[in-house]
Amino acid sequence: MKLLDGPKTLPLVQMYNWIVDPLSYMETNAQRYGDVIKAQFVNFPPFILIANPQMVQEVFSNDNKLFDCGKGNGILKPILGEHSLIMQDGDRHQRQKRLLIPPFHGDRMKAYGQLICQTATDAITQNMNGEAFSVRSTMQEISLRVILEAVFGLSENSENPEQKLRYRNLKQLLSLVLEGLSAPWRVSFLFLPILQKDLGNWSPWGQFLDRSRQIDKLIYAEIESRRHEPASISQDRTDILSLLMAARDEAGEPMSDAELRDDLMTLLVAGHETTASALAWAFYWVHSQPQVFDRLIEELDGVGADPDPNIVYQLPYLTAVCNETLRIYPVGMLTFPRVVRSTIKMMDYEFEQGTYLAPCIYLLHHREDLYPNPKTFRPERFLERQFTPYEFIPFGGGSRRCLGMVFALFEMKLVLATVLTQFKLTFADRSPVKPARRGVTLAPSSNLRMVVQGIRQPRSLSCK
Repeated sequence: MKLLDGPKTLPLVQMYNWIVDPLSYMETNAQRYGDVIKAQFVNFPPFILIANPQMVQEVFSNDNKLFDCGKGNGILKPILGEHSLIMQDGDRHQRQKRLLIPPFHGDRMKAYGQLICQTATDAITQNMNGEAFSVRSTMQEISLRVILEAVFGLSENSENPEQKLRYRNLKQLLSLVLEGLSAPWRVSFLFLPILQKDLGNWSPWGQFLDRSRQIDKLIYAEIESRRHEPASISQDRTDILSLLMAARDEAGEPMSDAELRDDLMTLLVAGHETTASALAWAFYWVHSQPQVFDRLIEELDGVGADPDPNIVYQLPYLTAVCNETLRIYPVGMLTFPRVVRSTIKMMDYEFEQGTYLAPCIYLLHHREDLYPNPKTFRPERFLERQFTPYEFIPFGGGSRRCLGMVFALFEMKLVLATVLTQFKLTFADRSPVKPARRGVTLAPSSNLRMVVQGIRQPRSLSCK
């Protein structure tokens, strides 16, 4: 048996390094200890970072046999709630997953094509004043508007005054909650429960709890409103909330209001924060490398005006650009950790009960043997070979792969295609843009700013 090895510094020091500078923590330890690293974090059992494709495959293939996962996601409970799919294991996880899968079926994504394209056009048009704008903030505005309408059917243009007000309040509160947890010192509250003290609205945790309670009231109010909605209205709805409220499990039982709330919150948080960061990176890389920009524009121009969204979704170079974006700086640095149920042996290692196994997306995506010159943005690598689900894992894998993967890629591709074919963008300045922790994710630093130079061409990508 091989001995597990890793840094010997104090768990509190390792936790600090992981929170403040996660890339340095991962890369430094990978150089010293290889592709299986034993990390030690305060308040956590032994935490194993895995960047070995063969071991990743063993972990993903044994999800339901050897591991629990829900209990490993405890740090997200204050945001998502105890009934979130992410928090469940065993039969409860399988039940909720079956109920959640249908709304994300590929065919349903077509209904959101025009919404995504129009939202992207509107957001960039608002910045056509010659002034620099924050790319990530603009992408977050787009993704939040899209997810609120896709999940709740709520929009700024709602004819129902109560629902219109609910949309505005949810939009504002979600932004405040996530922004409040974005800085490393603020996200420490999630990793260190001892800091979770409600000292009123003047304290960060008190503010978080107050805003969360306001969000809950809005979500439950919308659920209650739907229950009393005339059938003539509800039967025409295609939003995810309506589909989930109509769903029934094998016993004919619907989701409870608490389950609906927590899964809706999961979709809202995971469905816009992550996509916004990925899109910001994509615009950065495409405009940083003229050869990538030129090849992508040539492909997009080749589909003509008003293309079917499925055609855009399947464009090979656009897909390669998105994949390379998700490879080089994956929004999620780790998959959901798997908690070992009882002592197991895996690839000459022994893992004791309670150990956390976390396939490391970032380190796996930077293996030199899989991705030569991994620090170089090169979409062509995804046209030259096909990577296995254990080598390229931006959305995790196994039974815990992100249910919203298709929706996220659909939105990412349509936003890129819409903006690039309609507008001329350039960097506001050439200061270096570096990856930085944003909550539990990885995002471009706040100095990524661009300027709209003008309209590129008269046609638009409406994706009807």
